[in-house]
Amino acid sequence: MTMGELRTAITGDLEVAYYDNGPADGPVAVLLHGFPYDVLSFEAVVPVLAERGIRTITPYLRGYGPTRFREAATLRSGQQAAVGQDLLDLIDALELQRPVVAGYDWGGRAACIAAAVRPQGIAGLVTVGGYAIQDIAASVEPAAPLDEYRDWYQWYFNTDRGRAGLEANRDELCRLLWQLWSPEWAEANDAFTFSSPSLHNPDFVDVAVHSYRHRHRAAVGDDRFNELEAFLATSPPISVPTISLDALADGFGPDDSERDRQHFAGPFEIRRLPGIGHNLPQEAPRAFADAVADLLTAWHRPMK
Repeated sequence: MTMGELRTAITGDLEVAYYDNGPADGPVAVLLHGFPYDVLSFEAVVPVLAERGIRTITPYLRGYGPTRFREAATLRSGQQAAVGQDLLDLIDALELQRPVVAGYDWGGRAACIAAAVRPQGIAGLVTVGGYAIQDIAASVEPAAPLDEYRDWYQWYFNTDRGRAGLEANRDELCRLLWQLWSPEWAEANDAFTFSSPSLHNPDFVDVAVHSYRHRHRAAVGDDRFNELEAFLATSPPISVPTISLDALADGFGPDDSERDRQHFAGPFEIRRLPGIGHNLPQEAPRAFADAVADLLTAWHRPMK
């Protein structure tokens, strides 16, 4: 393992397990994984950033790995406001000063939320596929048939059968998603084997199912996040310097950050990566590390 020292931090809802690597006095990046992945997405990113003098904080999201809820009564919410607030709470708990936030999938959504909510406290954003904040009010609008087909697992999780299927077959189902979403990544099957234990967190199924039901207005959220959800419903602009990475071989659909440009009010650059699938930092660690380092060490340069 090159991730660093495994530590824990107490936040509002969670005891967050995270890896801390790199110089303690270096500029900081928080690296955030997606569904159904884990911190090993960044295993090859972390040492590259450490070599460049950058400290990395790499947490397991709620419902993954050793991260645990502090109270049994807390709703196992996977809504976007919950994962966004988790990131803000972790930054506060660790007293991080103007980190770059960088992630993909759920982690990219959390990073986008943190950048929109607290631009004065975030040095920059690395996102994958553009603006990841959900427009839940518009979720009832049908997408193109091919996009609906690619969302099959979301409709599955919106049924009792789908919840039971994720519980009973989580390794087989999630391995399939890895393979479908990274069709050109030969190592996907083997890499999944190392990340699959993180999916056996006792709250994984509840958090995942709630996430996919809430975004489609099939489950209520946690009332504590109502104010943040209301803010996110306005599609707030992101003003911090941003690099958006487009995975052009994503089996979920090739990324196209250009269509989200209007959501970014600050410096905004798109970097397109042919042959790379959904798990971008694990498939293209150097490109991901370069984006983080560029924002931390030269984010003031003119950006496209």
